Amino acid sequence: MSAFSLIISIVPHDKGEKLTKAAVSAGCGGGSVLMGRSLAKSNLGAILGTGETTKDLIYMVVEESKKQAILSAISESTSHEKPNFGELFTLHVDTLLKAGSVAGSAAQSEGEKTMNDMITVIVNKGFADDVMFAARKAGATGGTVINARGTAREDDEKFFGVHIVPEKDMLVIVVEHGKKEAVLSSIQELKCLKEPGMGIAFSSPVSDFTLLGKKK
Repeated sequence: MSAFSLIISIVPHDKGEKLTKAAVSAGCGGGSVLMGRSLAKSNLGAILGTGETTKDLIYMVVEESKKQAILSAISESTSHEKPNFGELFTLHVDTLLKAGSVAGSAAQSEGEKTMNDMITVIVNKGFADDVMFAARKAGATGGTVINARGTAREDDEKFFGVHIVPEKDMLVIVVEHGKKEAVLSSIQELKCLKEPGMGIAFSSPVSDFTLLGKKK
């Protein structure tokens, strides 16, 4: 069992600080708020230009012993919001570097079942919508895009065998575990990922997935 978890919340823009305050009140040491945009939940909506909104993504690394109390505090803080107000889930953290010290924990058990996976795709800026279009065809619903940048110049050392170029889109998609392989396969066929330097994709098992807001 991991000694630490990464709690990720995705909520409408300007709501991230509210969730962070609730988490801190339950024992969290703080978090980081990133701004992104959600993509339409259907390819038709994407074509029509509907369904896109600005989002806050909140990343908080917490001790496992405090995780449930923090998750409950976050859920309670959004209980009066509309249904499907946002998403809340956790990822395993096997090493934590904090204040110059390194803390490790046991790897996630191979037998531990997961119901959902987080697929992260990092592509050159402007290709996130193409990736999301392919992912929807394989069963994914919406995704969230974060503006990012690479860390290397064109003549710098390569990362995962490809050059890192400055402007990037980082797309986060949470899918049912049974759809993960189909989504990754669909993404893999994209022309924008066939050439070196265009991007990478990876997945992580998700725990504690919860929809925030009023329960239907």
